[in-house]
Amino acid sequence: MAKVKKKQEKKSFVDYVESDPIFQPITETIETNYMPYAVSVMVSRAIPEIDGFKPAHRKLLYTMYKMGLMHGHRTKSANIVGETMKLNPHGDMSIYETMVRLTKGNEALLHPFVDSKGSFGKQYSRDMAFAASRYTEAKLDQFCAEIFGGIDKDAVEMIDNYDSTTKEPRLLPTSFPNILVSPNLGIAVGLASSICSFNLAEVCDATIAILRSPKCDIEKIMDILKAPDFPGGANVIYDREQIKKVYETGKGPIKLRAKYVYNEDDNSIEILEIPYSTSIEAITKEITDMFKEGKLKEITDFRDEIDRNGFKFTIDLRKGTDPEQLMQKLFKFTPLEDNFPCNFNVIIGGAPKQLGVKEILVEWIKFRTQCLTREFRFDLDKKSKKLHLLLGLGKILLDIDKAVKIVRETEKDDEVVPNLMVGFNVDKEQAEYIADIKLRHLNREYIMNRLADIDELRQEIQSIKDLLADELKMKSFMIKQLSDIKKKYGKPRKTNIIDASEIKSFNNEIMIEDYTARLFFTKDGYLKKITQQSLRGNSEQKFKDGDKLILECDISNKDELIFFTDKCQLYFAKMSDFELSKASDLGVYVPKQLDFEPDEKVAHMEINPSFSENQRVIFVFENGKAVRVPMCQYETQGNRKKLKKAYSDVSKIAGIIYEKSDDYFMIINSEKKAILIRPSIIPIKTTRTSQGTTVFAMNLKKKQKVTKVLTDFEKKYPEAMSTYRKIKIPATGVLMEKGSKR
Repeated sequence: MAKVKKKQEKKSFVDYVESDPIFQPITETIETNYMPYAVSVMVSRAIPEIDGFKPAHRKLLYTMYKMGLMHGHRTKSANIVGETMKLNPHGDMSIYETMVRLTKGNEALLHPFVDSKGSFGKQYSRDMAFAASRYTEAKLDQFCAEIFGGIDKDAVEMIDNYDSTTKEPRLLPTSFPNILVSPNLGIAVGLASSICSFNLAEVCDATIAILRSPKCDIEKIMDILKAPDFPGGANVIYDREQIKKVYETGKGPIKLRAKYVYNEDDNSIEILEIPYSTSIEAITKEITDMFKEGKLKEITDFRDEIDRNGFKFTIDLRKGTDPEQLMQKLFKFTPLEDNFPCNFNVIIGGAPKQLGVKEILVEWIKFRTQCLTREFRFDLDKKSKKLHLLLGLGKILLDIDKAVKIVRETEKDDEVVPNLMVGFNVDKEQAEYIADIKLRHLNREYIMNRLADIDELRQEIQSIKDLLADELKMKSFMIKQLSDIKKKYGKPRKTNIIDASEIKSFNNEIMIEDYTARLFFTKDGYLKKITQQSLRGNSEQKFKDGDKLILECDISNKDELIFFTDKCQLYFAKMSDFELSKASDLGVYVPKQLDFEPDEKVAHMEINPSFSENQRVIFVFENGKAVRVPMCQYETQGNRKKLKKAYSDVSKIAGIIYEKSDDYFMIINSEKKAILIRPSIIPIKTTRTSQGTTVFAMNLKKKQKVTKVLTDFEKKYPEAMSTYRKIKIPATGVLMEKGSKR
């Protein structure tokens, strides 16, 4: 009997994936593999914690501390890098780059943590390379005493390093809010942190204000902590509302401007400080590009003059140039004016949080309170143990001879301590302390001198207990520490504050060269701007095959232009935006120059339009409808380049007329029928996208459409005024005469 083959069922892709063990759902992969990596980058690498350090900074500084580099001579940077690898296994170059940023020589911090010798590059230059670690030397700056105070007194938790061979601090017990004093930038996975620096003295004062009055509002903090203070100096443009937003939310831009002086003797501008967020290379590139494009005709030369005396960038001016106006132009078009993007993301309790300035200071106060509590408890335990031992020592004062006799008559060494415990009624620790006293110290004078410390110890212990039990005393202690730090390390602001109301906005019109020229505009959207001098040499114009001239007129280089397109959009431009052409050129292609959308074409161009309510523009559509819209509907705020939905898109546009008078214009349809009407009989609509839903200008039969709208019809159609004129709409077209000059 033949076997019947069972038809094999075809598996779907989903069935195949579910049945095959090598496949893993993407959600499971992200959860088990990607998320731990992302969290690790956030917490263990890129985002700073409340002490103001990233792990790489902390590991390096702690290594230098354990190397004894708080005091004494500098050592080679290579030695520091090598030792740091016991805590940070990510490679010697990454460790050295971390150290470079913390040095005095790099100028990246208001208060550097590393006292350096040698070339460490500069924060304001990305190309100024630092020397190799074998050539440079470093040690900890004395300022580091404020970040390590109490670290040997259990002020912070100590954790295992990456291979569990040694210990390192989880955080550093900074005695001031370093998180707001040292600038910090970091990019994690899906998260970034960008914390600007503030003046140390102002930060201390703001923290003291919160300690004294926890309900201190943001306005008071802003009066104390005026604005960010950057290591590179420059000027911060003070907009109180914008600063308040940054202080409240921890996010927003801070606008910075370079500092400059005008050297009248050399007719040059010397830029002495630049925004922290840019570099000398970025500034040089922008100025070079503008110079090559002919946009900086006011200058003759520029150069980087950075030397051992510091930063300097010099710009030589052409005779007659106004230096202030030139700087306004450079501020607008180069990074000499730049934004620092604040994004105060901080790791709090193992998780990233975006905090405002007050929230950061409150979190730091909590952290600092924990550090001091641990430190005081360490001191309390140590002093209590010492007091306990001295109290035991005091008991042998009553009979020193007895103590000597007990020790002398005890036959076995391990019985000395038990015998002393019995003889003087002391515990084991006290007995061991007594037993360890040298024979020469078993005299009344030595013991009395030691016992004199008991009263002082009792007072210190009680003082620490009071401090730990009283929140106000703890706050007073922190206030005193912050006041001392401010007095010892406080510096004047490096970044000047300029009120935004004092800033002059750049007027582009001043910089535009004014001259007359001849404008040529074609049907296909090509524009030529030709000087009168150039026209004298060659007046025969070249155009693209199939293209034709539709407008020729005299213009000024400062004239404004608008372009309505067939995609219902309006583009704004200036005559100065277009380069000069020659008669032999095709001209500038407007859709490319103004970045039109694909296949978008010019439907109408107007020079120096008026945006008043009494000025109107007429739109005539292929379906026969027409509408008049006041030009005030197209007035925009600021330097806007494009306006969408300039008119209705229900039907294609057939023609656009900028209404200069109530003179007749002609509408022609696909059946060669025409009407002649005045603009005044077309209703005015107050919205741009109106299509004249109730008003047809021309009656059309099925499949008919408007093909032309003309204002210059008299030469072509001499019979128009007598034959096609209409006084009402909608109007039916009149068949055009065969003799018309079409």
